[in-house]
Amino acid sequence: MLYISDETIDKFIKEDIPYIDLTTLVLNIGKEKGNIKFVSRENAVISGTEEIIRIFHKLNIQVKAHIASGTAVLPGQTVLEGEGYAESLHMAWKLSSNILEYCSGIATRTRNLVDAAKSVNPKIELFTTRKIFPGTKELSIKAAIAGGAYPHRLGLSETILIFKQHMNFIGGVDGLISKLENIKSKTCEKKIIVEVDFLEDVIKLGKAGVDGIQFDKVPPSELKHMVEEIRNIDSSITLIGTGGINSGNVEEYAKTGVDAISTTWVYFGKPIDVGTSITKI
Repeated sequence: MLYISDETIDKFIKEDIPYIDLTTLVLNIGKEKGNIKFVSRENAVISGTEEIIRIFHKLNIQVKAHIASGTAVLPGQTVLEGEGYAESLHMAWKLSSNILEYCSGIATRTRNLVDAAKSVNPKIELFTTRKIFPGTKELSIKAAIAGGAYPHRLGLSETILIFKQHMNFIGGVDGLISKLENIKSKTCEKKIIVEVDFLEDVIKLGKAGVDGIQFDKVPPSELKHMVEEIRNIDSSITLIGTGGINSGNVEEYAKTGVDAISTTWVYFGKPIDVGTSITKI
């Protein structure tokens, strides 16, 4: 689903185990055989099992059972199980639990948001922004995809999204419009998306021929009116709603007629509650 390098997996392990597991060492239990099992304590959408399996392999833990990222589970359902030496099981324990709980939290919130939006507008898509806590990008994006969303923007290099902060250097909306033909000729294989807030600017940009408009923090009632206005000008323009969209208002935004919703909300919240057992065999 998403490529994560061996270097990254090794970094995860090394961060939690810089040298040894001192507790397991002093208890002298390292060579005992055991079983590790992760069980969901709530309804959830799982993400991160593939990375945990790779951690298991690096620590010589045999995978006995697992479910794939993107799978919905019920309370009491086993998510992942493995067997190995106690020293390896305890090394893998908390790292694996953290990945599973945090990633599944993102995936679960994403699935709930996608389902809510599509319940009122089946054609709408959910995008997740790049406002991700640094160092967590790969796992966060994978979790959002597992929940049914798509990444809005993976980085500055892949898309053209023009903000007010850019237009401050070129004379605002009017300055952008004066340069639009030249910009489009330079990037003919890309869409030109512009973020604006005011209806006057929306109409100007629609008539000028931008490929898409992103509406930031526009209330749903106003946004619906703006969408209707721009559709009358050019029905093919891609329209994106963003800014403060969450589980409490996503349905109202989905009803406005935008093509997509972009949100950061899914990245921040409570991890899924996963129970871990390690037993001797």
